[in-house]
Amino acid sequence: MNIIQKHPINNLGYNFIEKKYIPKGKDEYYLRYEQNKNNVEYRQLTAYEIELLVHNRNTSDDWNKILVSQSFNAELVKNCKFFGLIRIGNLEPYYLEFHNLRMPVGLYNSTIISCDFGNNVCIDNVNYLSHYIIGDDVMIANVNEITATELARFGNGIIKEGEEEKVRIWMELRNENGGRSVAPFDGMLPGDAYLWSHYRDNDALFEKFKEFTQKKFSSQRGCYGTIGDRTVIKNSKIIKDVKIGTDAYLKGANKLKNLTINSDKERKSQIGEGCELVNGIVGYGCRIFYGVKAVRFVLASHSQLKYGARLINSYLGNNSTISCCEVLNSLIFPAHEQHHNNSFLCAAMVMGQSNIAAGATIGSNHNSRSADGEIITGRGFWPGLCVSLKHNSKFASFTIIAKGDFPAELNIPIPFSLIINDVAHDKLVVMPGYWFMYNMYALARNSSKYIDRDKRTQKIQNVEYNFFSTGYY
Repeated sequence: MNIIQKHPINNLGYNFIEKKYIPKGKDEYYLRYEQNKNNVEYRQLTAYEIELLVHNRNTSDDWNKILVSQSFNAELVKNCKFFGLIRIGNLEPYYLEFHNLRMPVGLYNSTIISCDFGNNVCIDNVNYLSHYIIGDDVMIANVNEITATELARFGNGIIKEGEEEKVRIWMELRNENGGRSVAPFDGMLPGDAYLWSHYRDNDALFEKFKEFTQKKFSSQRGCYGTIGDRTVIKNSKIIKDVKIGTDAYLKGANKLKNLTINSDKERKSQIGEGCELVNGIVGYGCRIFYGVKAVRFVLASHSQLKYGARLINSYLGNNSTISCCEVLNSLIFPAHEQHHNNSFLCAAMVMGQSNIAAGATIGSNHNSRSADGEIITGRGFWPGLCVSLKHNSKFASFTIIAKGDFPAELNIPIPFSLIINDVAHDKLVVMPGYWFMYNMYALARNSSKYIDRDKRTQKIQNVEYNFFSTGYY
């Protein structure tokens, strides 16, 4: 039976934080005030403005709880229901235009609960907008739900006051059984994920990493969701516990829940039609389009998910693209390419500059009953068409694998090798130095092309692309 609770209507918009978690001398809005320090001098509505709002079919549980700036225009608010404390910036008689979407400034046809609005926002047909701080020049149209809850953690692997450890979100990298789980956080580098997952047996180190993550973000209850300046959201369904940066563009998304979406005027992130993202971090300048499903993930800056890609329990490094295929339980370093509908990557650590061909089945296949295996590859991992590998396997940098089904686990410590399953002679062939003998052009080209494709404006972690620095092994 669904438990549906009944509360007095005049409580709607209030008691966002349980009283026992509000510090002494504070009210339920104290975090909201800290989050939104815009230096606007708000005032209460005049009697004329209230009369005009009522005439325009607006309602409020308490008109004294609606605070506005000096340049507020009540004529630009129509057919809205307000509950709780509402603060509204300047509304001026303009319309905003973005990609042929033209909307008049103002608040229209929406239910709004305890929110702050910046200057000259365009809000129309938002069925449920609750506990959000919205920046200047934001455009939102035709959205079913935008809401933040008391326990919002915005994709970070932390717990809030009074919560049990079991609710912490973990990202199960490199291992299907969760044996190398890490707690994701906004700003996580591939090196962070590597250290945490690789030394997972070091209990003291593990506890310290967890402590670092917990301290990086507030454990206080009651943080509001935020939508940054000039962000555009249209024709989407559910946006819940999502922190959105400036200049982002969200259109036609099905469900966005428990996320941080980083975006700014120089590194704009976009999320498109049919996408469903849950429990994750989206880096700056990312593009996610056309039916993507991502759960428990970190997408580093300037990466792309497209065309029905599935990214689950995985970290995808900077300047990477996953299109059509499925990636599970994997730690992937920068400059990874995987474009084909029947490519599968699971329980793996791939050190970057990699390309997974069509029909590849990397990981999950094993010769035992255990699901604890993993595949570890150095940089420049290029499995060919229809390559099937068993885990546990390990490959040095710049290993290229010829088409074939490899029936046994592999440990290839020699970099720049070609690996062949010689079925006719029932033997494994390892050709050292293959790249230098037959594919030197590709090595030289790769060293420069990855530098050209590195779109990061802030290179927080250096990435080595020169093939002579083999990185692993």
